[in-house]
Amino acid sequence: MTALGEILAKRSVNKSMVAKRTGLSKARMNELTLSPSAKLRANELYLIAKAIDMDPCELLNLLYGHLTLVQ
Repeated sequence: MTALGEILAKRSVNKSMVAKRTGLSKARMNELTLSPSAKLRANELYLIAKAIDMDPCELLNLLYGHLTLVQ
């Protein structure tokens, strides 16, 4: 499970509902939540955050806040 999948699971979010509200396919939602090699696009992150009543910046920080600049 991906970090996005874990966030959705913790919030008890139905992936089918998110797919319907965002216009993303159920297959794409499964890929984003189950496949570690899936790349989340900015527009997808924004739509998913809005669909689950979450601030897009908060979701961005939860998913990618661990990244740091190379010195």
